[in-house]
Order: sequence, then C-alpha cells, then structure tokens
Amino acid sequence: MEYLFQVKIGALIGLLLLTLLFGFIPARIKWFRETGTDIHRMVLSLISCFAGGVFLAACLLDIIPDYLSDIGTVLDAREVETPFPLPEFIIAAGFFMVLILEKIVQSFREMRGAREERAPLLHDHGHGHGLATARDLESSGHHVHVDLQAHSSFRSFMLFLSLSLHSVFEGLAIGLQSTDSKVLEICIAILVHKSIIVFSLSVKLVQSTVRPLWVAAYIVVFALMSPLGIAIGIGVMEAQLTAGPLIQAVLEGLAAGTFVYITFLEILPHELNSPGNQLLKVMFILFGFTIMAGLTFLG
Repeated sequence: MEYLFQVKIGALIGLLLLTLLFGFIPARIKWFRETGTDIHRMVLSLISCFAGGVFLAACLLDIIPDYLSDIGTVLDAREVETPFPLPEFIIAAGFFMVLILEKIVQSFREMRGAREERAPLLHDHGHGHGLATARDLESSGHHVHVDLQAHSSFRSFMLFLSLSLHSVFEGLAIGLQSTDSKVLEICIAILVHKSIIVFSLSVKLVQSTVRPLWVAAYIVVFALMSPLGIAIGIGVMEAQLTAGPLIQAVLEGLAAGTFVYITFLEILPHELNSPGNQLLKVMFILFGFTIMAGLTFLG
C-alpha cells in the first residue's frame, strides 16, 4: 500500500510539471500573440483549427463516453431504472447552464454598450462625423459582435472550467486505482492526452481577450486540477464514501454539456465562419481529431 501511495504521488508531480511545461509554451512565446502578416495569421488560424479538432475528439471520444460509462455504472449499482434518458438530460442541463449564463452576460454588456453609444450622439448630433461613425458601427455591428464574442473572456473561462472539471475526474481515475500497474497505465495515457489538451487550451486563451496574467493563472490552476483529482481519489478510497461515485458522475455530466457548448458554438464556428483557406482548415481540424482518436484507440 505504501508503494502504491508513492506511485500516485509520482503521477501527481509528473502531471503537474508536464502540464505547466506544455501550457506555458504558447503563453510565453510572443509569436502566438502577434498578428502581423497574412502568413502569420494563417498559421495561427491553422493551429487554432488543429486545437478545434483536438477538442472535438476530446468531446465525442473521451469526455462524453467516460461520463456515460460512469453514470451507467452508478445507476446500475443503485438499481435505478427509468425510460427517461437521464444521462443525456444532465448533459443538456450543462449545455443550457452555459448558454443562459452567457446570454445574461451579453445582455448586460449590450445594455451598457447602448448607453455608451447613446451619449456621444446627444452631444454631437450636429456634426456629420459623429453621425457617420454611429452609422458605420450600426452597419458593421453584426460582424463586430460575432468577432468579439467568438473569443470572449466568458467563453474562454467556460472552456477552462469544463476542461478543469474533466481534469479533476481524470485525476480521480488515478487516485481511485488499487494497483500500481493500473496507476502507471492510466497516468501515461493522461500525460499524453493532457499535454495536447493544455497546449490547445493555451493557444485559445492567448488568442482571446483574456489578459496575459490571467492566461498564466488559468494554466497554473488547470495544471493543479489533475493532481487535485488524484488527492481527492486517495481521500475517497480512505474514507469509503458511498455517494462519491454519484456526485462525480453528475458533475462529469454537467462538465460534458459545457464542453459540447464550447466546442460546437465557440471553437469550430469561429474558425469555419472566417473567410479563406476553408479546405485547409477542415484538414487541420481532421488532423487534430485524428491524433486524439488514435490516442483513444491505443488506450
């Protein structure tokens, strides 16, 4: 038992250090924040498409299947039988939770923006330049709105939150193991998986409106999530909590719904709706998806 504990602590430290390393590569290299030439923007867009493919595969091949497996095991253990699709309903609850929160935030921003836009028109109604500026903003408002919201701080935070919750559950999978060989097997799989995920997350955060200091804070907190899950798993094994698996499954379902929203309404539409290199973008999305699918296939 003591050797098993040491293996889990080693996995905890390894996950922490490797996640920090891969997370700070896009955050600390200035190239990822620059948007100078067309070639530079195209390369960043293709990297973002690759990240979108990674998140798509993580959503469809990793997070949702893990959740459905866990919630099915919990419901079978508690002998819960219902014709209502409860697992899928929990995913939908997570999806609508993020949708409602985001629309509330957008409503407050639009109300504040409307008041700010109204003020200069009252003072400068006699000047043609002020009126033209207002019309220009109005005519291009739809495009500006889409672009700003595509990489908004709120969506970046929700992406970070959903991935962080999933990382906690990945850590739980290590902490709840009873053999050192299984701990090492799962740890190696998570190390490869999480290295790609945190690099992709860091790229999305750098390209968003999140400040560099907050990007660093997000990466550090995200790096701590899997070790936290390992620690919780060790504690659950020691405490023998009966309701632990049910709580984990419900939270995992809400995180899955959050991830569905972020993947399909934020990451993929932002890249595919922007003009230029459409076929190449799809190829890079497929490339990111294929890598994650291959890692999933190899276990």
